[in-house]
Amino acid sequence: MINMAAIRAEGSALDIARNAPLTHFDDRAIARLRSDFSGHRIWRAVRSDGLLGEWVASLHDPAAGVDPTVMCPTAGELRAALVKEAERAERRR
Repeated sequence: MINMAAIRAEGSALDIARNAPLTHFDDRAIARLRSDFSGHRIWRAVRSDGLLGEWVASLHDPAAGVDPTVMCPTAGELRAALVKEAERAERRR
């Protein structure tokens, strides 16, 4: 049986998280990357010690890139790599 109350509560929690103010530099950088490169899922990897690691972009729209996963140590480097991915995808078309 589907628990609709649990689904609504989960949805509410997601809405709150989506609408939370972006105050940390990483949060703002991820939001900008996600906005600029919507064909990828942008996230931060978590290292084995629990700290944030590489900046990661997983390809979800083949028109947006070539490599299925791009990983870089900084947001700026990931941005540059995703611009190159977009160029590669355009040449491939």
